Amino acid sequence: MPSARPIIAIVGPTAVGKSALGIHLAVRFGGEVVNGDSRQVYRGMDVGTAKPSLEDQSRVPHHLLDLRDPDQPFSLAEFLDLARTAFRRIHKRGRLPILVGGTGQYLWALLEGWQAPRVAPDPELRRRLEQEAATAGAQALHHRLGEVDAAAAARIDPHNLRRVIRALEVVGALGGPAPPARQRRPPYRSLVLGLTLPTRSELYRRIDQRIDDMLAAGWLDEVRGLLARGYDQQLPALSSMGYRELALHLEGQLTLDEAVRRIRSAHHRLARRQYTWFKPTDPRIGWIEPDGRGLLEAEAQVERLLANVDNGTVLNPTLR
Repeated sequence: MPSARPIIAIVGPTAVGKSALGIHLAVRFGGEVVNGDSRQVYRGMDVGTAKPSLEDQSRVPHHLLDLRDPDQPFSLAEFLDLARTAFRRIHKRGRLPILVGGTGQYLWALLEGWQAPRVAPDPELRRRLEQEAATAGAQALHHRLGEVDAAAAARIDPHNLRRVIRALEVVGALGGPAPPARQRRPPYRSLVLGLTLPTRSELYRRIDQRIDDMLAAGWLDEVRGLLARGYDQQLPALSSMGYRELALHLEGQLTLDEAVRRIRSAHHRLARRQYTWFKPTDPRIGWIEPDGRGLLEAEAQVERLLANVDNGTVLNPTLR
């Protein structure tokens, strides 16, 4: 699609350095970052979601951050609408959209042109299902989902309670399984860069170090503040890894050491799940490592993408 407008997507597991690469490429090529992380859309959840700092946001324009309060729902359909609007506005300014995040469903839905079902949230149903999960376990809800929508159950991790509940919510609203996601050819010429590390153990060490850094930066105080403002730890937004464990610690149900151990384990599982969305064998992804050589390769790939864009859509070089 030589006439399609260019976009960059930076994907990969948690803590691998996606945000830093996105900012570097935005500075280098006159870009603006579009958030592709499902938790960074929430206000007041900055430390625990590794949201770009205010300094980073002052260096490069960022979009789709701080869209909702933690007790407000946010759906895939909303993300797609907002991200597509952001892309159009960034292109209109003659700049390069750079999509950055690790929420695989969000990113592939956008890059592949999915049209998500528009089912409004049902707070009462969610409350009942969350209570059921607290009693019977998340696996019980996942088993129920398998009985009513086997395809959805097959693609959703049984531990991802938020997505299991959303899938049941959609089935209930539609009266049966959701139809296959409709696709429209997206009007983008995409380059997907995947960041990875040579070994899983090295990635886990990096994850553990970032958790330590976030705790040192005030993550526990952030959770304390959210609870003090009346946000319930059972909210889907606060089911993010770490928030619920730290809330349990603040309530005296876990020691801090036990909470941190659980947070690390949950983040390791997240990284494994993210590799199921972003497979090392996926030919659509150009994999690099977060080092100097990888940075040069990323720049070279972006330069090749922009060289193949028609004159009518080439970025304004004065903005670089």
